[in-house]
Order: sequence, then C-alpha cells, then structure tokens
Amino acid sequence: MTATICLIGAGSAVFSLNVLRDLCLTPNLHGSRIRLMDIDPQRLEAVYALTTRYAAEVGADFTIERTTDRRQALIGADFVVNTALVANHQRLRDGLAIARKHGYRFGGSYHVMHDEAFWVNFYQLRLFDSVTQDMLELCPDALHLMVANPVLAGITHVGRTYPQAKVVGLCHGFSAVYHLAKVLGLDREKLTFEIPGVNHFVWLTHLYHNGADVFPLLDRWIETEAENYWREHNRPSSSVGRKAIDLYRRFGVFPIGDTATPGGGTWPWWYHTDAATEARWQEDPEDWWSRHFQHVTEEVVEIREISADPFVRMTEHFPPRMSGEVMVPLIESIACDIPRVLIANIFNSGNFVPGVPADFEVEIPTLVSKRGIEGIQTKPLPSALQSYILRERVAPVNLELEAYTSGSKEALLQLILMDPWTRSVEQAGALLEEILALPYHQAMREHYK
Repeated sequence: MTATICLIGAGSAVFSLNVLRDLCLTPNLHGSRIRLMDIDPQRLEAVYALTTRYAAEVGADFTIERTTDRRQALIGADFVVNTALVANHQRLRDGLAIARKHGYRFGGSYHVMHDEAFWVNFYQLRLFDSVTQDMLELCPDALHLMVANPVLAGITHVGRTYPQAKVVGLCHGFSAVYHLAKVLGLDREKLTFEIPGVNHFVWLTHLYHNGADVFPLLDRWIETEAENYWREHNRPSSSVGRKAIDLYRRFGVFPIGDTATPGGGTWPWWYHTDAATEARWQEDPEDWWSRHFQHVTEEVVEIREISADPFVRMTEHFPPRMSGEVMVPLIESIACDIPRVLIANIFNSGNFVPGVPADFEVEIPTLVSKRGIEGIQTKPLPSALQSYILRERVAPVNLELEAYTSGSKEALLQLILMDPWTRSVEQAGALLEEILALPYHQAMREHYK
C-alpha cells in the first residue's frame, strides 16, 4: 500500500538515508510519496540527491520531493517523521560550558548537563507546538512520529495540549538489549523481552531466549566473565559496564540503553560525584559526549564527500539492510495492517506502567496495526524505581512544562534548583541569567518573564 511520508528535518542526512533505506527494503511501501523538508536549502539538496541516487541503485520506486516549506510538505501527508533539531549542537555546547563554570556536572538531571537541557527544549517544544497545529489543519488524520528529542517532554506536552492529535514517540535506546544479548552470546532473533519505563529511563524486567529465562545466565556472566570483559573492552560509560551491573544488582532489573549512560542524562548522580568516583566505576561522560560530537561531525563530512561525488555507489556506504530503527516497520504495520509488537512512547492512559500518571509519557511494548497503536500492560517496576521515576523524570518534566506553558521564569529557576548539583539559589540564578543572556536566546528571554 502506498502512503505519503513527510520527513521534517530531512537535512539530517544519515537519518534520512536510514529511513529511505528501510523504505527501499519494504516492498509493501514501494510506490509511496516521500517528501523531504528542511529549512537549510543546501543540506536539503544534498539529501535529495543522495536519496534519489540510493533509490535508483536498489531499484525502488518512490516519488521523492523536497521543499523548504513545511506547510506545503504536510498537505495530504499520512505519516510525518519529525527529526528536526532547532537549536544546533554548538548552542548545546555553549550552554554546557556555562553550566560547568557554575559547578554543574554530568549525572545531575536531564535539564542542565544533557542534550535535553532547558535552553534546547524550549525551542523543541515550540517546534512541536507549531508542527502539531499545522498537522491538525493540513493533515489531521496523519500520524506524527516524534523522533527528535525531547521525546519524554514532547509526547507529554502534545498529548496534554492537543488530545485530538495522533502522535507517537520513537527512540532506539531499547535496542541496547541486543547488545546485552550479544555479550551473552545469544541469538537476537530468539529473544523476547519487556522493557517498561519512561523515555531514557527503561528497565529490562523480563528477558527470554528460546523461552528460557536469561537472568540466571546474566548472573553467571557477572560472576565469572564480567571483570575480564571490562578489562578487554575498556570503554567508559558502557551500557553493560560496572555501573549498569551495580544498578541491576541493586534493583533486580537491568537498565537498558540510555537509562544509565550519558545519552540518558548519566543517571544516577552518585556514580559521578567526582573524578575519582567516576574512575572507580569506569565512567567518563565528558569522553562519551566528546566522542558523540566527533561522530556527528565525521558523519556530516562523509555525507558531503559522498554527495559531491556522483560516481560513488551509495550502497557501498549504506549497505541494503534494515537499520534497526522503528519508523518504517511502524508505518508498514499501520498502512498495510501487518500487526507487530514495537517499542513506542505513548500516553500512560491505560496504566501501562503502574505508578506513572495517566497523562504522562511511557515507553512500552505496543501492538501496532491498522487499528493504530495499542499499549500493552507491563508488570510494575520495583517500588524504589517507581519512586525514582516520579522524582527524576515526572516531577522535573512537569515543572518544565509548567514553566513553558506559563512563561514563568520563576518556574524555570525552580527546575534548575531541582538539579542535584545546585548548591544555592544564587548559583542556579546565575546559570539561568547567563544562559538567557546569550545573543541567540532573545525568544527565550521574551518568553520567560
């Protein structure tokens, strides 16, 4: 079945090519219309050239269009994949440098030393508002696939503000379960699992391989092989590193993906109180983020080089195999009525994760088909983790959204005061004022009064 699929923020070339590659490998969606939209004409042209070349190489039949006009791109869309980042990486890094100067460390909260910092989220939330309003006008039946962060705050805000909108959040962090399986020598195709929580705070509660419980195998690996593995793979902030194992031992469920890595805010803070503590746990968020930004820069350079050389075969750089992202399988399931269980971020309206408010985002297994996206009930997390979800995720996001919707500068200050590294009102206030004073934050200064 054909569909009209709009990619907002398509100038993110690697992401766009991953979506197109998956579409090319999904015959049920061949013949669909793909609209690439980005406000940067040069990046848009480069991505358009690359995507058309890739489709031609693999013999996939699509109508591929490009535009810098988002409203034009949305007209008649069936699916809107939003990967746009309004505030660029340099703005994030500028803010992180200011936060460091004021005594903030990684491992505190989402909202200061993280890529979902309040000075980034403000612009993203405005984007989500604008996109949702346009969709309700131009393609009210379309599904908004929110891939751009902050998924947690974004799904919560859009769900509360526009209850008539169709929106789902997607994040590939859960796929770290496959890395754990690889470490344990297991076939990923024979796994079944349950990973409930909220975005960037999800926990592996059940894992089976060929129907057998994997946790006893994991326990043996920890006792007999983990130390050797950590010595041989001496990479800091690993998703199967010392901190992850300690959290598993502490709570009885395993932190998956970004839950405990720098990509999820480096939770919890007590592994990051100083350099010596981080070294003991083989944690180094600074190194992790440095490698992340370097990787992003290298990807941009590689894409530019490929785009500039029309004789390079795209499939040599992007082999024709599924990326592992959830977007295209979800689109196929809905468009072609192929039921699948996929990990997605939706409202907790069915008490899918006990203990999380009904009007808040949760990340859970969902049944996706022509009927839509139906949440699947999960078993309760340990009571301690339910408490941490409320303190570390629900409470700060609720406060951030209150600050955003009311335009309250005082509420924004209270958000910073919730960070574990805040030692005084003066410290938090100085951070806020210096961030707001940056020349490109005029819109933020005008919003928060």
